[in-house]
Amino acid sequence: MFRDLIDAIGVRHAPVTVPARIVSLVPSITELLFALKLGDQVVGRTHYCIHPAPLVMPLPSVGGTKKIRHARLQALRPTHVIVNIDENPRELAERLMADGLQVIVTHPLTPEDNVSLYRLIGGIFNRVAEAEALAARFERTLAELRQVAWPRRQVLYLIWRKPWMGINRDTYIARMLALVGWETLPAECEARYPELEINKTLLDAADLILFSSEPYRFLPEDLEGFARDYNCPPEKLRLIDGEMTSWYGSRAIQGLRYMGQLTREISVSTRSSHAP
Repeated sequence: MFRDLIDAIGVRHAPVTVPARIVSLVPSITELLFALKLGDQVVGRTHYCIHPAPLVMPLPSVGGTKKIRHARLQALRPTHVIVNIDENPRELAERLMADGLQVIVTHPLTPEDNVSLYRLIGGIFNRVAEAEALAARFERTLAELRQVAWPRRQVLYLIWRKPWMGINRDTYIARMLALVGWETLPAECEARYPELEINKTLLDAADLILFSSEPYRFLPEDLEGFARDYNCPPEKLRLIDGEMTSWYGSRAIQGLRYMGQLTREISVSTRSSHAP
């Protein structure tokens, strides 16, 4: 199970033999490291790495997820740097490799990929038992979610404005939403995070329009403006916690519960709005 520790670009990693010095450039994986009881081996983070707050805040930041201060990272003397294909530019990862650092590349594409992510990180850093415990919790929570026959809905999931941007169905977020029967719009699109033309056809096709809390932090006033500008029924518009839909790692377990609860709440409110 833990014998082949192969990352998202096919690089095989060996388990560490001494305590590591880890810099994580992926917020959700920073949180995962602490869940695996590796917090004392994390020496650096990005300023977007905010969980678990009391423990990560004292750690030095090396910058954002797209641009970092390389000299600051090197000064931390890391043995491993963890990156993600969607969140960190390829050029950044390649420079870190060229600097002689051991770079672990991650790329979960489905919620189910969290299990292999737990085992990859747990296997490399000798936290096998902790990784298996997380995997068991995740699989149990996923099984509970799949026991429900969720109603099918077409949803527009917005991550940005000026320009409006959404997601395609090949993203981790879309596959998380699909677990509760939510199919994202547009149905077909090449770009993973496409720019969108908001028009009547798109709005009429959507049963729900979801405004994420990240990367753009939509607020209630954004929904009010959207309803006014596009003559859209306010009951179709919902804020959604982007951490719960897009963060893999240990938060994905909470994300599964969140999706179940949110879907139940929306079903109840929809029935109430249609009641005579």
